[in-house]
Formats: sequence, structure tokens, C-alpha cells
Amino acid sequence: MSWQPSKLEEQRLSKLERLQEAGISPYPLRIERTHTTVEATAVFDQLEEGQTETVTVVGRLKSVRDMGKSLFAHIEDGYGRIQLFARRNDIGLESHNIFRKLLDLGDFVQATGTLMQTRTGEITVRISEWKLLSKAISPLPVAKEHEEDGELIRHNAFANVEDRYRQRYADLAVNAEVRDVFRLRAKIISSMRRFMDEHGFLEVETPILQPLYGGAAARPFTTHHNQLKQELYLRISFELYLKRLLVGGIERVYEIGRDFRNEGVSFKHNPEFTQMEFYAAYWDYNDVMTFAEKMHAHIAKEVTGSSVITYQGNEIDLGGAWTRLTMREAILKYTGIDYMDHTDAADLAAVIQAYGKKEDVATTTPPDASWGKLIDGLMGDFVEPNLIQPTFLTEYPRDISPLAKAIPGDPLHVERFEIFMAGMEMANAFTELNDPIDQLDRFEMLQQQYKADDDEINPIDEDYLRAMRYGMPPNGGYGAGVDRLTMLLADKSTIREVLLFPHLRER
Repeated sequence: MSWQPSKLEEQRLSKLERLQEAGISPYPLRIERTHTTVEATAVFDQLEEGQTETVTVVGRLKSVRDMGKSLFAHIEDGYGRIQLFARRNDIGLESHNIFRKLLDLGDFVQATGTLMQTRTGEITVRISEWKLLSKAISPLPVAKEHEEDGELIRHNAFANVEDRYRQRYADLAVNAEVRDVFRLRAKIISSMRRFMDEHGFLEVETPILQPLYGGAAARPFTTHHNQLKQELYLRISFELYLKRLLVGGIERVYEIGRDFRNEGVSFKHNPEFTQMEFYAAYWDYNDVMTFAEKMHAHIAKEVTGSSVITYQGNEIDLGGAWTRLTMREAILKYTGIDYMDHTDAADLAAVIQAYGKKEDVATTTPPDASWGKLIDGLMGDFVEPNLIQPTFLTEYPRDISPLAKAIPGDPLHVERFEIFMAGMEMANAFTELNDPIDQLDRFEMLQQQYKADDDEINPIDEDYLRAMRYGMPPNGGYGAGVDRLTMLLADKSTIREVLLFPHLRER
């Protein structure tokens, strides 16, 4: 066995044996619960003077105060906590001694008794019988608390913060505020789904395993189907499948699900992440902008109670009209560089390198990078960190936006926007290209433009082009990361705080 029990675990294993010798099953089949801890408290609040109520509650043992002939304990379930009061005369000497000597913090127990209130005013269950539900062999990390200037300061139970992510089960067990983050995340997704449904969008599911990947500039994860002898890819986007459904006559469609990208990790990147994408026939990117403003304000207000939130000390207003800047205007504002004065990629690369050195910022310009990629890098390095309030950056370079419609009369830009707030990209959207001939030309141009070993090169999806040739209605599309929205509304500075099981390197 690879597990070598610690001294504390050996002590608990010894107690486990003694419980079994006493005829107590440490992991019984059946449990009984009449009330959650919150429900039991609510019942007591409704009792008239002199009345009482018998309840059966369950939960994890969080504290025990042994006073000899009696003891006080707290248990916690998924809703809250409640105090237990056990007297030797009420539960019997043997049962009392077993509770005192053979139970440990972290064990799950069931307790039946009458509701009462202690002299300190705490609602309590005076137990007449109890039952062990699950014996905890390993002790949970213990959080430390102290009072400072009248305020209770709580220190994390984990000496190494990374252990919180590696052992999320223990993190959740000892940190109620972490459980609250994931309740908030669930509310965000529910609110988003209701908003989409109420606006006539149909939720669908598209393939995660795909014979071709596409819809984003990203490197895929590759797998193999043994029986079919076929290479398959974990999807990097829903886009090409969702737009096929527009061809089929579903005018408004969306999906909330996982995407997978085989690329770097950071405070805002994880190899698998939750995305929401939608496509609406007969919309353009102006319609999508208006809809995105309303959706974000709705979700924030429904989930937090206000469309004005605080993120890392910055007050961010999600209500009202957001700032709209073209990419050209934004880069000129924050760097002084007008990239339209440098429409040759080599010329622009030299300008960016010089600017980076002047600002004492390490900036790189990849060899053979396209003009559009250079502009996108310039924006990411020098503009994005400044965009704290909700901002639409519009009119992106055509050569990095192969699925967006061109701006009439402008051969270099397309109708595309990205949403930025809190210094992060939050969403990406287009007036979607629905011309199959132009789409093929764009795909072929990218094949020539990208190096053979470029991680972001996508294969040409002939079936998607076939679908377009049947006729695709004009449409607006949108994709946003649910994880980053959760970071924003939960006020968390890293994506690991809002993913239950984030990807980590091996130890």
C-alpha cells in the first residue's frame, strides 16, 4: 500500500477498531434526517414560549468542548451549522464515553434531540441519541483565527496555497467562503441560461470529440479512436457547429460547455475552461454589443444584487452604455502608435520593439508574424491592462479574423469586437462571415500565411464550407469565458479560485 499512515491517522485507525469492537458501524448504510441545520434553526424561531420540537440533524463534527458529564459540539452540513448538547444522563454512560473518546473532528454524525436555547442565546439540539455516519481517518487542515482591532482574522488552513487546489475536497471542507464561490458560479450559469432562454435562444450540445478542430486560433489536444482508427481532437470552440445550425433553420442558438486548448496556463488561462457561445440570425456585431451589455448587467444584478461590483479594489459599473473604441484608437491612446502609418509588418515590428525598449518593457515580435498578429500583441501588452471599466474594442485586423465580415470600403479591418474589463479580455464577437466563397479564400490565405508548424493553424473544414453553400443567414456571434466572469463577480484574482479542479503541474 502506497499510503503510510501518519501518527494522527494511526490514532484514528485505532479508534476505528475500537468502534467496531463496540458493535458500532463506522460507515452505516442508512441515515435519517428530518431537518437541515438551517431548517432546525428556523423551526426553533417559530416555536412559542414553552414549546419544543424534536429534530434529527446530520453533519461534520467541527468542534467539541468536553465538560466531563456533558459536552457541547458543533456540526456543519451543506447549509450551515448548529450546536449539539450531550449530557451523560440523557444518552447513557457508554454512548457518552464513545462520543468523548472515539469521535474526532471531521467525523460525520447524526443527532436526534429537542431544540433549546443556551444561556448565551445559541440555538442547540439537546441530543437523546446519536449515530456515527462516517469516520474520518485523516484530520482536516485546521484554520487559525485571531482577533485584531476587534476584527476576527482567519488564516488559511493550508501552509501551501497550491495544496488547496490539489486537495479541493479538503479546501471546501474547511473553508466555507470557498463553497460560496462555487455557489456563486452556479448562480452565474443559471442566470446566464435563463437570460438566453428568455430571449428566444435554443440551448444545444455539439461534439466535444471532433474530426477537425476550428473556430479559434489555438492548438488542440489530440486523441485516437482505436476501433475507427481515426485521429480526433478535443474542441477548441463551438463556433463552426453552432453556425451549421443556423443553416438548418434554428435562428438563435447557444451552448454552455467545456473547450480545451493545448496552450500555456496563467492567472486567467486553464487548458480546459467553460465557454458560452451564441449565434443570432439577422444580427450584426452592433446588435451583439447591445445584447452583451444587457446580459452582463442582468447577471451581475441577479447574482450580486447590483450592476456595480468591486474587483480587486476597482469599482466596475456593468450597467449603462459601455465605452466603445476602435483598436486603432485604443492603441494610439495608450502607446502613441498609429499602426495605420505602418501597414508593412516588418516596419510595424521595428516600431513595436523600439516602443517596448523606450517603456522599459520586455516585448517580443515573433519572426514572420503577420501585421494583424503584431497589432494584437501590441494591444495585449500595452492596452489591455488599462481597460478596467467595460470596454468594447472594435474593428480588428482582417488577417487575424478569418470568420468575420469585412468593413465596407476597408480592406484591412473586419466587424469584430472584444470585451475588456478589469484588465482582462472577457468576450470575442463578430458580424459573422456568411459568404462561402470569401470564407474559402480566407481559409486558404491563412494556410499560406501561417508557418507549417504554427500552433494556431486550423485545417480547412470542407463540411463547414458545404453547409455555408446551402445558404447561411447573416448573423452575429459571441463567445465568452464563464470562468473569467466568475472571477470578476467573485472578486478573485486567479482562475484557479473559480475552478473546482484546476490543472496543475505534477509535483
